[in-house]
Amino acid sequence: MQAGAGGSFLDAVEAARFHGVAKALPLLERDQMSMHHETTCLPFRYSSDGVTAAKRTVEREWLGQVSPVPLQQSLRDLDVAYRNFFESVSGRRKGPKMGLPVFKSRHDHRQSARFNTNALKVRDNGTLYLAKIGEIEVRWSRELPAPPSSVTVVKDAAGRYFASFVIELDDDAHTLPQADAEAGIDLGLTHYAVTSDGEKIANPKWLRRRERKLKKLQRALSRKKKGSANRAKARIKVAGQHGRVADARRDFLHQTSTTLLRENQAVVVEGLAVLGLARGMLAKSVNDASWGAFLRLLEGKAARYGRDFIQIDRWYPSSQLCPCCGWKVGKLALDVREWDCQSCGEHHAVTSLPRSTSSLRASA
Repeated sequence: MQAGAGGSFLDAVEAARFHGVAKALPLLERDQMSMHHETTCLPFRYSSDGVTAAKRTVEREWLGQVSPVPLQQSLRDLDVAYRNFFESVSGRRKGPKMGLPVFKSRHDHRQSARFNTNALKVRDNGTLYLAKIGEIEVRWSRELPAPPSSVTVVKDAAGRYFASFVIELDDDAHTLPQADAEAGIDLGLTHYAVTSDGEKIANPKWLRRRERKLKKLQRALSRKKKGSANRAKARIKVAGQHGRVADARRDFLHQTSTTLLRENQAVVVEGLAVLGLARGMLAKSVNDASWGAFLRLLEGKAARYGRDFIQIDRWYPSSQLCPCCGWKVGKLALDVREWDCQSCGEHHAVTSLPRSTSSLRASA
C-alpha cells in the first residue's frame, strides 16, 4: 500500500523525524557498548532503559518527539543482528558467517520504521493512524484479509512512502485446487523462460528499455553542483526512474510466478549460480533478469499454494537427455542446437526439458 501524497507538510516532517530517530538509535547503542567495553551485545532491556534515560537529557531530548514503538523495534532488530554475529563467531550459529551489523548512513535516502499494534490503527474510512503522527491517507492496493499485527513505513530513494502490513492467516487459506499439469522451466536471456510444453515467455528487459532515459538523467545529475537544491531534484528524478524499472520488474515476476503455479501442480527448475553469472560478461543482463528473485518467489508461493517446487542440480544433463525415453546423447558441441534420439527416433532441440517430472524428483 502506498501512502497518499495528499497529506500536509507536517506529515512529511513527522515522517522524516521518526525515520531519523530510528537511524540514530543503533549509533547510540554502539556508543553505550563502547563505554561499558562490552564484548557481547547488550540485552534489549538495558538498551531500552538507556534510551529512556537519554530522553531526560538535554542533548537527547529529541528522542521523545516521536513514538517510542519504532525506537524499541529498531533496538530489537539491532539486538538480533548482534546475537547472530556473536553466535556465528562462536560457532553456535550454523550456516554462512555473519558480519557485524552495518549502521544506516545519513546519506542513504531509503528509510524505514516499524509500528506494532500498540501504535497503529486502520480506520473505517481507510486512513491509517500512527502514534504521534496522526491520520495518514493511504492508496490501498488491496483490502486486508485480517487485522494487521504490525506495519512498516518505508520511504524509498525517490521520496515515495509505502506501508507494508504483517497479517496472520491459516496455512490453508491460499491453497489452490489440484492441477494435472506439470512444467519444467528453462531460464534464459533471449527468452526469459521456456517451459517443457514449448511455451516461450518473452524477456521484458526492463533496464535496457529505459537505459537511454537513465543516461540522460544521470548526465544531468553529474552536471549539478554538489549540495545544491538542483542536484537534489536531479537525484530524485534518477531515483524515480530506477523505481519505475524495479516496479515493472517486480510486477512481472509476481504475475509470471503466480500464473505458472496456478496452471501446474509441480514446477521444475534448474539450480543456477546466479552470483557467478552476475560477475561475467553478461552481468547487466543477468542482474536485470533477476533470476534469483524469480526462483525465491516460485519456492515461497509453491509452499503457500500447496504446489511442488523441484530444483534440480545445475550439473543435471537435461539438454543431453531425450524427453521421451530418457536416452542420453552425450556431450554436444556448442554449435549443435538439434539432435535425433537413436533410441526412439524423436527430433529434439538442446533446450528440451523432460515432459514428466518423475525422472527429476530423484535428482532434486
